[in-house]
Amino acid sequence: MPSFIRRRLLLQAGLAGCALTAVDLRLGTPSRAADEFDTLRTRWTAMNTGGAIDPAEPEYADALARLSADAQGFLDTLDTSATRTALWPDLPLGPTTGNFSISYTRLRTIALARATQGTTLSGDPAERLVQALDFLNAKAYNETLPETGNWWFWEIGAPKALLDTCAFAVDLLDADRVAKYLRAVDRFVPDPNRRTNSPSLRETGANRVDKALIVALRGIVGKSADKVAAARDALSDVAEAGKNSVFTYVTSGDGFYRDGSFVQHGNLAYVGTYGNVALGGVANLFALLGGSTWQITDPNRSVILDAVEASFAPFVVNGLMMDSVSGRAISRERAGDHRNGHGTTSSVLLLAGGAAEPYASRYKELAKGWITRDRLSDYLTGASIPEISRAKAVLDDAAVVAAPARPRHFQFHNQDRVVHRRDGWTFALALSSKRMARYEFGNGENLRGWYVGDGMTYLYNDDHSQYYDAFWPTVDAQRMPGTTVSTKPRQPHGSGGGTGTTAAYAEWVGGASYQGRAGAVGMHLINHDKSLQARKSWFCLSDSVVALGAGIAGTDGYAAETVVENRNLHVDGVAALSIDGTTHPVDQGWSGSFEGPRWAHLDGVGGYLFPAGGTLRAARTERTGSWREINTGNDTAGSTTPITRRYLSLVLDHGVDPVDGGYAYILVPGATKRRTAELARDPGITVLANSATVQAVRSARDQLVLANFWAAGSAGGITATGPASVVAGKDGPTLRIAVSEPSRTVQTVRVTVDERCGDLVSKDAAVTVVATGKQIVLDIAVGGSRGATHTATFRR
Repeated sequence: MPSFIRRRLLLQAGLAGCALTAVDLRLGTPSRAADEFDTLRTRWTAMNTGGAIDPAEPEYADALARLSADAQGFLDTLDTSATRTALWPDLPLGPTTGNFSISYTRLRTIALARATQGTTLSGDPAERLVQALDFLNAKAYNETLPETGNWWFWEIGAPKALLDTCAFAVDLLDADRVAKYLRAVDRFVPDPNRRTNSPSLRETGANRVDKALIVALRGIVGKSADKVAAARDALSDVAEAGKNSVFTYVTSGDGFYRDGSFVQHGNLAYVGTYGNVALGGVANLFALLGGSTWQITDPNRSVILDAVEASFAPFVVNGLMMDSVSGRAISRERAGDHRNGHGTTSSVLLLAGGAAEPYASRYKELAKGWITRDRLSDYLTGASIPEISRAKAVLDDAAVVAAPARPRHFQFHNQDRVVHRRDGWTFALALSSKRMARYEFGNGENLRGWYVGDGMTYLYNDDHSQYYDAFWPTVDAQRMPGTTVSTKPRQPHGSGGGTGTTAAYAEWVGGASYQGRAGAVGMHLINHDKSLQARKSWFCLSDSVVALGAGIAGTDGYAAETVVENRNLHVDGVAALSIDGTTHPVDQGWSGSFEGPRWAHLDGVGGYLFPAGGTLRAARTERTGSWREINTGNDTAGSTTPITRRYLSLVLDHGVDPVDGGYAYILVPGATKRRTAELARDPGITVLANSATVQAVRSARDQLVLANFWAAGSAGGITATGPASVVAGKDGPTLRIAVSEPSRTVQTVRVTVDERCGDLVSKDAAVTVVATGKQIVLDIAVGGSRGATHTATFRR
């Protein structure tokens, strides 16, 4: 359902956004006759403990035991001596560490367990908890201290955990203590709109939402109406007339875009982590403040509500959240695509608790589908108590029908990401450009993320653990699937410094989407040190993806190669590999080189066709690594435990310093070996052009011609006067043409299609029909469209 229809229905219902109350928490609506701050504090505690749950219900057993064990473990190791210099031996306090923030997080766990029905702590930790809070206030976090090290610990991590602890343990804290703790919060988070350690910097996206939630909790704990109002207003950025509002579509920088993109840190696709934080924070604030004096009433709240389907759902596959939009968090051992996906599910269910229709029903259907299709990591097993409560209600409701995973093609031109969903498999692309960074590293995280934005391809199928099972610490990080790279060795980034991004150099990155079912995608690759470049295209079809490369040129004295596949076979995988009908050994260490291959097949994955031959190298390797090698962060560092996984790689070798290299391969996910051999004889796909000017294919099955024009040129009956991505297709009685200009360097492009047509059926406002008849001639005003797709439809 289009977003404008959803908004209209919502307005008709008298709820133009989301007026959540605490009904689902069995607390009722806050009473203004009583102390409203106390009511909201009670609500917040219930939102985190699960409220009036029945601890005897078996679904809660594991979560209660886990919370009890974590809290008891922290209590048992808590240093209570008079001479202590830290609360825990493994968290020494220091001027540049974030250990004070991690210490607050552990105290929050203790307070949460104490407030939750059904936990089993050995004795009331009240005295130890209060003394620990006093210790941290005196030694590590008070209004007299400067910020040192990572700002996040001072302005988000520590204050959020401290305020939660104050809310959960309100019965233990007298007014003087609360005032003392709040002075520290006011020192480091006085204003949710700005960064305290850099006052000229205004918070955006997820960071703004985090700050708003912290200031709201500060207002509730400290009973300040002004603070709660400031938190509410920060979401809409009232202070600067909505400039950084999270309820406004952005056209640059951080936030949600109309095409579904979500960007954080200025130039990174980040819906999987920072987007999750933003969605979860807004969901919590809606639920916390709903029905109160400070209820969120911004009329543009539908930006967030529509984002569930526009920004999040495309990247959720069988309950997991794709790593292509999780930034440097791919290096976090305690994260992973399934856990990130569960975070999205949790926030969507929280929103569903009070959203108006049709949002509420749709959210529940989506969440139920994600939960029930996740066969690897059961949502309830790792869920918190309130998350279990919300999920149980949906899973047990026969009226809620799980939303199926429907085929669809998504092109996110504002974040250089593509998702191509088909029955049984999903293909995704992570690109980069002058506008979007290749990857992010910093704070000791993602130390080997060099190529994840250089056209890395992800294939999701029945192997739900492909990227979840220690992929990132064990994969050969210089040979990511889909990338064209130099074999010159790279060195891991150091663990010091602040967050950094690595920009790409190319302009022509993007493509055209055809009716949400197919698409042309291209990337002019210029590598990190400008020693290698290539024109790379991916044409996404109904049963396959065609990958073309042209103009491959290197200058660093090393070989260039294109990585067709680098598949995680897990601990003991022996998936059979066949090349041109010959099945090769499954022994680890085996490798082979093949000249002019026609096809390959990997059991459990599918087929690979090579219409242009080439030199194919295949290898089976066992790779050992540890999470610490890719993440040494203060609060996210991985373990040093060695992990070994098996990999099967397929690489096309272009030789040392190629001048005008190229390649062509077709990925056919799920194809049997027999079907792969048949397709090698007649793939139903013709490569029409593969040069540094134009790359194009024709699919007989899909009745499509797809072309990427790097410059003016012609192929397959299509001509473009400049850079363009074009898809032309016959669909029953109609002929449809989709065009974008991914380089964003021209104002108008003329596209000519050699097809007879009848009357115009529909077109975008940017499209001018110049001529019809034997040829269709279109002028498309692409200037300012930021790489978006424009369409025109004619009768045949």
